[in-house]
Amino acid sequence: MRHLFISILFCVLVVGVKAQNIDALFVSMPDQNIPQLDDAWRKDLVELYNSGKEAKLKNTMNGYSTLLKLTDNYLLLQVTERSTVEMKLLPLVNMTNIICMVTTVNGPVADSKVEFFTTDWKPLDTADLLTPVSPDWFIRDNADKNSDAFRTAISLLDMHLIKYALAPDDLTLTATYTTPLYLNKDDRERVLPFLKESPKVYAWDKSHFK
Repeated sequence: MRHLFISILFCVLVVGVKAQNIDALFVSMPDQNIPQLDDAWRKDLVELYNSGKEAKLKNTMNGYSTLLKLTDNYLLLQVTERSTVEMKLLPLVNMTNIICMVTTVNGPVADSKVEFFTTDWKPLDTADLLTPVSPDWFIRDNADKNSDAFRTAISLLDMHLIKYALAPDDLTLTATYTTPLYLNKDDRERVLPFLKESPKVYAWDKSHFK
């Protein structure tokens, strides 16, 4: 972990990027990160939002993208009808930041990808900054794992879908197990008694989500 932390600090310091708000980073991000919107359109969305108008523009997929929320360090973009992007500036101990970006696709159940970047959009190793939650974490601690009902329920969870969400107002990341939503009503009712009701919440400690 110490080696990783030093590497991140080196990356941020070498490029010499000044502290920026999330709107400037959103405009400057590589087009490949959100191929539905080029930099000019992203700039227009920010200007529309800041002027108090509806920040909604037609995108390259003949749909519409809408900037739903924008603060100094957080952004929520409805990219398409079925996908969103969240961005959050995360502080390091030397008063610089890295970017966390969460891309969520509803197909039809929400599933997310979490990525990290320096402020000049160089990718960082996600595995070093976040330990993905295991589906086993969502099983109740008091579940009778030897029962036939448990074995039947777990056999229905044959895929692992997890929605991650950044908090606009603090430095937390919430992981919600969405696989049960993919099941039909009867199967979902078999599964839910064995699952925790609360999601997993990570807190940023200036070097890692834990």
